[in-house]
Amino acid sequence: MRVVPLGRVAYLPTYEAMQAFTAARTPATADELWLCEHEPVFTQGLAGKPEHLVAPHDVPVVATNRGGQVTYHGPGQVVAYPLLDLQRRGYFVKEYVYRLEEAVIRTLSDVGITGHRVAGAPGIYVQLDDPAGHARRPRAPAGAEPDFHGLGKIAALGIKVSRHCTYHGVALNVAMDLTPFTWINPCGYSGLRTVDLSTIGVVASPQAVADALAAHLQALLAP
Repeated sequence: MRVVPLGRVAYLPTYEAMQAFTAARTPATADELWLCEHEPVFTQGLAGKPEHLVAPHDVPVVATNRGGQVTYHGPGQVVAYPLLDLQRRGYFVKEYVYRLEEAVIRTLSDVGITGHRVAGAPGIYVQLDDPAGHARRPRAPAGAEPDFHGLGKIAALGIKVSRHCTYHGVALNVAMDLTPFTWINPCGYSGLRTVDLSTIGVVASPQAVADALAAHLQALLAP
């Protein structure tokens, strides 16, 4: 999987480039991993509801074809876009999502933070009163609403699969202005707090975190 560092880029041209890359793929096309930061933007997933975009201010809003609801991208956030042929790699979408989340969990572990999954709510969360603690959260009953008590969301996930090929990906908050997250219901959940590594006491550069995340993605997304 070739790693392609894009730097800080606008969202819409990157989204269009992902679509074009995926549409032009053949069975021989090599997989790629695009890494970037975005200029400030709100993105709406296919399930996005206008009422979750509470007060966009002057931040542009882009409708996309990924799964999920509204989220924010901005400087200081590491965004990873794996462009993979899942059929060639030999696993299905559910396993792919698990591996994406596991790469974030391992990246957080590298800096002493414990990441948590929440049933029914893709992404990775941290325990606000003990970000480094290893205590397991109680398992919610089947069919229960996601339980965000005591949690902050530190990584969002949204993907698209076309002809067995993936695009979009995962965004990990490192050291960013979190204010725009208060202008939306993040991922469709009113009151869900969004945090970054800086908020929970970790000093790290986006570049260092991007390098670590890329290494874990390359290992975990192997065939």
